[in-house]
Amino acid sequence: MQLTLVHTRYQLLEIVRIPIALIGSAFFPAAAMLFFVVPFAGKDPVGATYATASMVTFSVMSANIFQYGIGVAEDRDQPWNPYTRTLPAGPGPRLAGRVLAGLALTYLSLLPVLVISATLTAARITPLAFLLAIGTVAVVSVPFTLMGLAIGYSLPSKAAIVVAQIVFFPLAFGGGLLSAPGEAPGFIEVIAPYLPTRGAAELMWATVGDYPMRPLSLSMLGVWVVVLASLAVWAYRRDEGRRFS
Repeated sequence: MQLTLVHTRYQLLEIVRIPIALIGSAFFPAAAMLFFVVPFAGKDPVGATYATASMVTFSVMSANIFQYGIGVAEDRDQPWNPYTRTLPAGPGPRLAGRVLAGLALTYLSLLPVLVISATLTAARITPLAFLLAIGTVAVVSVPFTLMGLAIGYSLPSKAAIVVAQIVFFPLAFGGGLLSAPGEAPGFIEVIAPYLPTRGAAELMWATVGDYPMRPLSLSMLGVWVVVLASLAVWAYRRDEGRRFS
């Protein structure tokens, strides 16, 4: 635990020294709130609440895919990273520290979305639902954390930047994050349940409102977690074998 906290502190210091990473994670969801949610759904309590939950999912996805996908790939290019991987403590504390720091960054990136929702829309949520939503954020971050790790450990930094950008917007649009529940175009409603973004969004919608989760979306979210975890482990071991075998 002590080593995990040391690595967490190190990762947070790296973020503080280059705050543009935090600004970038918070900017797009906040901008989407201002340009799409506030003018079109801001006066509808139910619509604004669901839209805020969608933007929270959007922010979670953005923070984790880009932070891990690009951050891990860039770290692999630095001489400090191969050195830490030779230490006898093993990969556990280092990876746990990175995940804890990433979760902290995720929660910080949500603040602009929540402030905009509370001050400029009619969104409403009970204290209990708010606490449950805080916990749900950690749950829905899992598949996107694993996706980022798989990208970061399998690709060089220049390629990781491109791939992270390529997968981000199709997942957001295809999962229905940019439209109200049940109001996406027909082809989006067909493919959305099979994407991890839809399962994550439905978890958030069910937490903040009375949205009935579909078994298909929840099942596919579990499938994505298993597949992405396998890819992340494979990418890590492949990278380790190339560097140290």
